Amino acid sequence: MISQYFDSLISGIEAKIKEDPKAFHPRKKYTLEVARLGKRLYAREGPIASPMLQGPGALPTGPIALCGVTTPFDLLNAMGVTSCFVEFIGALLASSGTVAPFLEKAEHSGYASDSCGYHRAVLGASQEGLMPHPDFLIATSCPCSGGLATMENLAHHYKKDLFLLHIPQDLSKKNVDYLARQIMEMETFVTRHTGRPLDPDRLLKVIEKTNQARELMVEIYHLAQHIPSPNSGKELGNFAIVMALLLGTDAAIDVTRAYRDEFAARLHAGSSGVPQERLRLMWIQNRIQFKNSIIPDLEKNYQASVIVDELNSMTWDPIDPHDPYVGFAERAISIPFNGGVERRVQHLKKLAQDYKIDGAINPCHWGCRQGTGARGLIEEGLKEIGVPVLNLEVDCVDTRNYAEGQLKTRLGAFFEMLHSRH
Repeated sequence: MISQYFDSLISGIEAKIKEDPKAFHPRKKYTLEVARLGKRLYAREGPIASPMLQGPGALPTGPIALCGVTTPFDLLNAMGVTSCFVEFIGALLASSGTVAPFLEKAEHSGYASDSCGYHRAVLGASQEGLMPHPDFLIATSCPCSGGLATMENLAHHYKKDLFLLHIPQDLSKKNVDYLARQIMEMETFVTRHTGRPLDPDRLLKVIEKTNQARELMVEIYHLAQHIPSPNSGKELGNFAIVMALLLGTDAAIDVTRAYRDEFAARLHAGSSGVPQERLRLMWIQNRIQFKNSIIPDLEKNYQASVIVDELNSMTWDPIDPHDPYVGFAERAISIPFNGGVERRVQHLKKLAQDYKIDGAINPCHWGCRQGTGARGLIEEGLKEIGVPVLNLEVDCVDTRNYAEGQLKTRLGAFFEMLHSRH
């Protein structure tokens, strides 16, 4: 079922490209690469293939790994492993409109209905035989203990080996070295399961591509800060967290270059992502993954544009190709969800100031310490710099708990307040 979904998505986008290559929007390119990755996760093709396939969608087929969010995916790409963090599958199930029966399956199996919807979705899908079947799993202690518990459950379900990366909470040299050693051990673990050691020359090429994509992402974020912004609400939704899966590949460079060029062209032409932009917004944590009308409504009715997402920021330096394990470790530790909430609040304040934000929207994802658990501290922190926050009590995956009418009422009141301040 899911493989056919990706087939349909890929063929539809490719047909549009063939019909009018010049009209190929960067979000379509991004979606195409996501679909190609999904297809590879759900459709093995023969023996272990070359991990450096050329051209669009350049990710390997072959062994499959289910992972935690802060896994070094470019290292896995260099080793010929097709991989994703498990929440990626939960989001795909929600965006395709197929998630409800998997949530119900998990709940009937004893998982609490107020636990994270991403994790309930993948646990239910695994019981129904609709998750990618992994050769091994790599868990990470960051960003959440719920994700770690989910990985442990999946490893037990599939009877596959699980490797754990323990992510320290601050960027001290001692902690970075500790995590770098773990990543080296992870490499040995992967080699043992694939039968193929890492090729040092291949790793150098992968690191070069990671750094190219990183520089393009820095340019994208800088361009998005302009007033008015060339960005619009949907274009960079889930962008940075999903791009992590493509790092080290030609696909990452193709997608980021397409966004950079499109945003630069808009600024040169004097156009903006949202016509007559009046309000500039920040989206906190992750997007609502199922189809909803929030973003179109706020753009059409309030001339309000989500121009920055919390995770769409560069918190890590280029990876040193001659000492990549330290770079991988520093990158994993640097994410905003790691460490004390005070660091995260400071990160949000800086984004709000850099992008000249008028207000922020926090979906407060149910069952999530980053979403619901930190809401009060985030609201107070942004209030200190004059940025009001709208907290929405939603499950970003579960449509059964989504009351659109109530949310629209709250959005209306929030934007009325913002317009009165503007």
